[in-house]
This record gives sequence, C-alpha cells and structure tokens, in this order.
Amino acid sequence: MQTVEQILTVATDSVNLINGVNAGTWEVVDMTQEEINDMVQRNVDHVELILAYEPVDEDDETPDVVGDSSDKSSYTDAIATGNTYITDNS
Repeated sequence: MQTVEQILTVATDSVNLINGVNAGTWEVVDMTQEEINDMVQRNVDHVELILAYEPVDEDDETPDVVGDSSDKSSYTDAIATGNTYITDNS
C-alpha cells in the first residue's frame, strides 16, 4: 500500500511542470500555446485528482490524502498557478 507521502511525491512532477511553464523555464519548443495550455491543464487535473484521494470505506487501501494533515500548499498553489496561466494565455 502506498503512503500519502508517496502519493504526493507522484504529484510533484506535475507541480514542477506547472511552475516551470509559468516561470518560462520549462522547455516548450515547437509547441503551440494551445498545446501548452492543454499540457498545463492535464497536470492541474492530475494534481487535483491526487489531492482528492481518500478511501471509500474501511477496506479501501487508498491513502487518505484528503484527511492527511501534511502541508499541501505547494500543490494547491500549483493548481492556482496553472489555472491562472491558462486564463492569461487563452
């Protein structure tokens, strides 16, 4: 069974991509703005999905990311950054 920490680590790649595209440090050569926006949106969706992980019943082994008290601000900040980026570049 994966831990909450392991699940959040999976989302870190998406956080890094979102923040990198926003900062202009992520390589987006030969991509249209629409393709970049789609890529950012997929990563925003991925982070949102990860943050919504929670077991559906006591037999479910899904890590309880929703109920975990760890600091998730870097993930929620990346979601906001990604959404703003898409709005600003549409």
